[in-house]
Amino acid sequence: MTAEPNPAAPAVNAPHPGFDDSDDEINLGEILATLLENKWLIVAVTTFAIFLGAAFLYVATPIYRADALLQVEDSKSSGLTALKELQPLLGESVSVAAQMEILKSRMILGRVVNQLKLDIIAQPKYFPVFGEAIARRHAGEDIAAPLFGLTDYAWGGERVRLESLQVPRNRIGEPLTLVAGENGAYRVYDADDVMLLEGMLDQPAEAGEYRMFVSELVARPGTRFTLVKVAEQDAINALRDNFNVKERAKQSGVLEATLEGADAALIARVLDDILNSYVRQNVEFRSAEAENTLKFLETQLPVLKAQVDAAEAAFNNYRQSRGSVDLTLETKGVLDSVVTFEKEIISLQQQREELRQRYTPEHPRIQAIDAQLARLNAKRSQSERAVATLPATQQQILRLQRDVEVSNKLYTELLNSAQQLRVSKAGTVGDARIIDSAVVSSKPVAPKGVMILAVALLAGLLASLVLIWIIRSLRVRVEDPDKIEKTLGLPVYATVPHSPAEVALARDIKHGKRRGELLAIDFPDDSAVESLRGLRTTIHFALLDAAKGSLLITGPSPGIGKSFVSKNLGAVLAQSGKKVAIIDADLRRGHVHREFDMKREIGVSEFVSGSAKLSDIVKPTKVEGLAVVTTGQRPPNPSELLMHPNFAELLEQLGGLFDILIVDAPPILAVSDAAIIGRHTGATLMVARAGKHPIREIEQAVKRLAQAGVPVKGFVFNDMDVVRQKYRYGYHGYVYQYTYK
Repeated sequence: MTAEPNPAAPAVNAPHPGFDDSDDEINLGEILATLLENKWLIVAVTTFAIFLGAAFLYVATPIYRADALLQVEDSKSSGLTALKELQPLLGESVSVAAQMEILKSRMILGRVVNQLKLDIIAQPKYFPVFGEAIARRHAGEDIAAPLFGLTDYAWGGERVRLESLQVPRNRIGEPLTLVAGENGAYRVYDADDVMLLEGMLDQPAEAGEYRMFVSELVARPGTRFTLVKVAEQDAINALRDNFNVKERAKQSGVLEATLEGADAALIARVLDDILNSYVRQNVEFRSAEAENTLKFLETQLPVLKAQVDAAEAAFNNYRQSRGSVDLTLETKGVLDSVVTFEKEIISLQQQREELRQRYTPEHPRIQAIDAQLARLNAKRSQSERAVATLPATQQQILRLQRDVEVSNKLYTELLNSAQQLRVSKAGTVGDARIIDSAVVSSKPVAPKGVMILAVALLAGLLASLVLIWIIRSLRVRVEDPDKIEKTLGLPVYATVPHSPAEVALARDIKHGKRRGELLAIDFPDDSAVESLRGLRTTIHFALLDAAKGSLLITGPSPGIGKSFVSKNLGAVLAQSGKKVAIIDADLRRGHVHREFDMKREIGVSEFVSGSAKLSDIVKPTKVEGLAVVTTGQRPPNPSELLMHPNFAELLEQLGGLFDILIVDAPPILAVSDAAIIGRHTGATLMVARAGKHPIREIEQAVKRLAQAGVPVKGFVFNDMDVVRQKYRYGYHGYVYQYTYK
């Protein structure tokens, strides 16, 4: 049962004075309601985004990663223990950061590019977008059959390999097209389809400045391949972009090298070649250092040998001229000191000369040697002053014997150093070694399927929200009956919720599956019918002060449900014991007869034209107390027909037979018929549909009727989405279902 509202109470949807916070705060309920209203749009956009993500995963080229380990040792700790004394001559250790930069240098990567022909790109030409993805999934050694009869494209199994490719300098980087022929023959064209040369497999081909050697060609005749000769620097840069080196643990000296690419076998081969090239240059560098030092020592050995011979000859000549001369104990002590100082000074001078080949005099090592030389020279001067106090004979024999011993010791040590360097050069192994060779990941490292789909999901949700926001921004339509009351100052007598049952019923009637059925009769517990029952009592009080018991129902525009309101309101009024007549005054597009399973003929048009009597046009329905007057034949001049005095006479006569007349009129903004009819009715109700009209349209409709002298009594707000509206924060018009079960 439905309680009747108190007529003395304010309208259900009347705004509460001083209470309207919907415009000042973020309305979370409104946001939720909007999302629910557009849930299928969100699902559609998100599904489409996920589909695009899945399509991208299908066509995207999988990227693999090869990794290897390299150990770089401190050069000061490497080599034979017996050769550690030579480390000052072999230089300092190189930092790990420097080794990482060497690995990425043109010296290393350029060797790899040249050895593996990475500056030559030769690949099949695939069908745009998805052709490569299809070819990549081809299994077996046989060539895949062409799809869609497109034999120019590769569809799987095609291969080509070039051992060499030379093009003019101005054609470097430009794509060429190789077309496979019969029995290993091929032709090469430029971008303008001009043939450049012809060739055969495993045979050099040459034409002008173009030279190439194709070592492998597996394809059906007519298949096209793309060839590009890349500039060496561009090939090095491309390799460097995909190559990465990092130290696995701080101060560990262990470097992890990785290389990414689409060809798993190729990247493993390239990475191994990079590491091997690095190790080779490291050994060559160490060997070159030892060789350069050895060359320096070998230039000094003849000089020292001559000094030894000269010193021994002078010493022997002096002894022969003076006879045998023995050194005193004191003179021997001075001699040992002088010899030691001389040897150390000459050794430091040799080291300084070696360092001067690589460093400036301001280098700390050279400055340290200069300081040591200054101290030794001072001590040598002190020893020479001690020599000056000796007898002349002792001084001369001491100097000669000093020259002999110093020269012999220096020559012997330099000879030993040269021999050690020869051994070092022969056994040089470098300070870098490969720990793990390149191994390729078993699965692609990119693109990451889960991540791509997750991003697609989020992007789809975001895009759908943006789309909803754009739609909401562009759609300035009334969805809340409160806005009508606040803007126009007219009451909303009833809010009729959306009825799925009415949608299904109207669809069945339109397709001829049902006849003569009304929502108010077949679905009396529907929430829309309950709202019309509430309107029934409101209309009773609205017509109390009216001169006539007739009600005009119109609206701003077509398709708003005014006929639905008219026929079902008539039914619920008849169920309350009233005698009700529904007059279909929409002489252009009226269709009330269809809902009651009647014929259009013999109705308003015939009565006004005088071809039918009142008893002929009043047609009873299966609802007790409810009658219908159809439109009759469609006249050529509906407005003039409604202005005829006979139409007013029709309403007058029907008013004497029935308690309430409901006149279903055309929309006021479409034609002027409603303004003509409204002069002969007791009250006018305007039907507005949720989400159908801008507020300006409703204002214009009310203004149009007012200009014709027809005041609008109130509104019926039709087809409101109750599920959405119940989430609206601050909404005051609630609709409930309360029925017997």
